[in-house]
Amino acid sequence: MPKKALITGITGQDGGYLAELLLSKGYEVYGAIRRLSVPNTKNVEHIKDRITFVDMDLHDQNSILNAIRKVNPDEVYNLAAQSFVPTSWDQKLLTGDVNGLGVTRILDSILAVNPKIRFYQASTSEMFGKVQEVPQKEDTPFYPRSPYGVAKVYAYWMTVNFRESYDMFACNGILFNHEGPRRGEEFVTRKISKTVAEIKKGKKNVLVLGNLNSKRDWGYVGDYVEAMWLMLQQEKPEDYVIATGETHTVREFVDAAFSTLGLSYTEVDLHDRTPLEADQEIERLKTQEGIYVVMHPKFFRPAEVDLLVGDPTKAKDQLGWVRKVSFNELVGMMVRADYEKC
Repeated sequence: MPKKALITGITGQDGGYLAELLLSKGYEVYGAIRRLSVPNTKNVEHIKDRITFVDMDLHDQNSILNAIRKVNPDEVYNLAAQSFVPTSWDQKLLTGDVNGLGVTRILDSILAVNPKIRFYQASTSEMFGKVQEVPQKEDTPFYPRSPYGVAKVYAYWMTVNFRESYDMFACNGILFNHEGPRRGEEFVTRKISKTVAEIKKGKKNVLVLGNLNSKRDWGYVGDYVEAMWLMLQQEKPEDYVIATGETHTVREFVDAAFSTLGLSYTEVDLHDRTPLEADQEIERLKTQEGIYVVMHPKFFRPAEVDLLVGDPTKAKDQLGWVRKVSFNELVGMMVRADYEKC
């Protein structure tokens, strides 16, 4: 009998790539989705006929129980979340309910239906926030700097507590930034790749960003979903940092994106202006010759996370996991995909 996997958040970037991987390994794949008037399944459109969708909402305990009873999966991958950090400042309660309490509801439902189900929780480098050591590893103390990070810390510890209290196979993947051509357009990496493609096509001449000096550890989503699967194939559940071990600034991402299409730009720092003054200057730049990358005050976080870089040694040693796609290959992949589409 093939294994059965239930993926929450299957319509997101990670969900689509994970579904592809599990299907290639012979799994029966079930996707948990919220009931919407117009379901958004574009990230799994190409494999939609090979996935069974079930209704489930992380706000609602009964819907979670019913979905797990119906599927009775071998593995549950919880990728569902309010996943955009800036939005978490505007939707603090919703973020806490979905990203924090929603995980507790899933764990409780698994405990009630079948405690032998293996559970993966999508944790995040944002839990480290104001980093206490560099690089960050599994025992680095958390210091979240956003409602998103705070909710994820709660979910992390609930996963650990269910594992230790009920002997459940429940583990956290502490994934650092992972990107790809299906990344949502609200995320900075996709905003860069899409805008650079539009500039090359002559549709725009200004790219507006926040702090170009922020540093992140960026990897390819296809590599990272393999790590998720590997975690649930081990003899015992543990938590793992999944990262490249390299750090790059947002500016380096921008440079690589423009270089992919043979472009150059002029950097304009407006972060010390008022939002209105910055908007007015951007409108002026749009009428000028040349290409401009602008630092705008509205895209700076209330509490900035300046440096995230992970240590994937444990994942390499215990899971045999290594990233395959380099930083420059990742950026080039994203820019070329957007150039072909726009």
